Amino acid sequence: MPSLADTTIRLLGQEPLSGRVPAAEQLRLAEILDKAGFAYLEVSGGGCFDAAVKRGVESPWERIRALKARVKTPLGLALRGRFLVGSRPVDADFSRRFVASAAANGIDVFRLHDPLNDVSNLREAAEAIVAAERDFEAGLVYSPGRTGEIETLIERAKMLPELGAVRVLLHDPTGSLQPHTAEELVPALAEASGLPVGIYAQGAGGSALAAALAASRAGAQLIACAIYPLALTLHRVSGEALAEALDGAGLGPGVDVDALWEATDLLDEHIGDELVTPLVPRIAVLAARHDLPASVVAGIDHSLRQEAAADRLDDVLEELDRIRAETGWPPLASPIGQVLASQAIINVLSASRYLVVVDELRSLVAGAFGTPPAPIDPALERVVQLTTDPESEEDVTPPLDEVRERAGDVATSEEELLLLGLFGEDAERLLRGIRGRGRRDSDAAGAMDESRTRRIAEVVRIVQESGIGELTIEEDGMRISVRSTPDLPAAAASAESPLVLQEPGELAAAPVSGTLVRVESPMVGTFYRAPQPGSPPFVEIGDVVAPGQTLCILEAMKLMNEVKADVEGVVRGIHADNAAPVEFGQLLFELEPLQGRPAL
Repeated sequence: MPSLADTTIRLLGQEPLSGRVPAAEQLRLAEILDKAGFAYLEVSGGGCFDAAVKRGVESPWERIRALKARVKTPLGLALRGRFLVGSRPVDADFSRRFVASAAANGIDVFRLHDPLNDVSNLREAAEAIVAAERDFEAGLVYSPGRTGEIETLIERAKMLPELGAVRVLLHDPTGSLQPHTAEELVPALAEASGLPVGIYAQGAGGSALAAALAASRAGAQLIACAIYPLALTLHRVSGEALAEALDGAGLGPGVDVDALWEATDLLDEHIGDELVTPLVPRIAVLAARHDLPASVVAGIDHSLRQEAAADRLDDVLEELDRIRAETGWPPLASPIGQVLASQAIINVLSASRYLVVVDELRSLVAGAFGTPPAPIDPALERVVQLTTDPESEEDVTPPLDEVRERAGDVATSEEELLLLGLFGEDAERLLRGIRGRGRRDSDAAGAMDESRTRRIAEVVRIVQESGIGELTIEEDGMRISVRSTPDLPAAAASAESPLVLQEPGELAAAPVSGTLVRVESPMVGTFYRAPQPGSPPFVEIGDVVAPGQTLCILEAMKLMNEVKADVEGVVRGIHADNAAPVEFGQLLFELEPLQGRPAL
């Protein structure tokens, strides 16, 4: 019987959904999924680390720790071979320390694949995973080309047992794996490797679900899925549909479908009415037609629109296919797909092929990323040789010791050094922002140790969720009383309060309703008006905000939760001071709804 692995939390932590669901709600979601019966919850990966660092709100390590504290189901992390969670290869020591940090923070299962299917690129991270006594799932990327994928993947599978893999995971990022191919590959990979086989498929038109069901009939022992809203919008396998189909086929995975629908209801409250724009139908159709990851096609389309060249999309996709052939038909898993797409855009818009060569493509052709399935075109190798500056530095992640020398007081732990090495200036901004918030918290709250903070948070949670009016506990000389606050009536707007006067020449605003909408704190925490110290506030009095726009950040138990506007309106009141503690239900903002959009 196959078991299921859920990828919902990871998908919510990366683009295009990063930041749309508050951290506290994601923790609630994880608690629901924890009781569903999954083999593990894949909660992070390269896209999550990248999105978290660039948003500058919360460390991706802190999110993993918070999830580990809430659930008993094993947690999984997706890694890209020598790239780990970044876009540049790392050395063996960096890889070992990253895996050790991930294991220490709560990761139990590592899904490790190489974007080029070069198994030698898995060795360093695999050794670290085995040394950490965690499960190593070796991924093989299925991506159509002219190199005989089935035979190539079978040969690669034979090398995996010696690396310590516990499972071969067939990864299909392009949605091109057909059911009959899945039925052929699963037993072939199992025979070649002597290991159990799993499948991670995605694709529009129901292809992913069809491939997953075919793989299960062929003996696949693990299938990755996501709850329905994400499966629908991001073209993954629906856990609800898959579990019911497997039950009907006598292959029940032991997953509680009612728990999945409960998780879907929670998620629907936050993104049920939102469009996930990177996967509009036109993009999905082009991705399926060209056997490309939808995210790559969406990225190309976005870049062309910025250059006022949206009509060149078909030309770029054709050029991408040519470049892939010239670079040895590498699979298009991240970040290789993005590298080839960048070069295709340059070639088309410059009207001259390889007049400019992106640095990452140079590294790929030079072998810095590993060996692709087929030989690289000699003409392209010559172009790279003739245009390479011998004085330029190789674009690789610096060794961790070198990162430590440069870090100064920015990083205070090895896991923070790892972020600096992988993400550079973006990570530095994140860490300085976290450090600034920590100093202000210390001034405001005093030196309270983490264990007491957790006890207080737990008491607050009990009061909020149970409806108890007041709860008091005493322990080790500490007395804590938490009292729930009844909902206060919304303050009526003063009819005499004049609207903000327009400056000469200013566009006229749409009429306002005259009724103020209260935005109250959904939790106990610390109120921050800006994303990080020194940055401008999210909103000021008089600003017009759109539904879903961030108003502030609330920090609770070191997690950063964005508070967003539910209506389109004008900010009429800000009722909390920056870096001040706030209570559950405390008034934070007052918004005056607009009756229509501002005039253009």
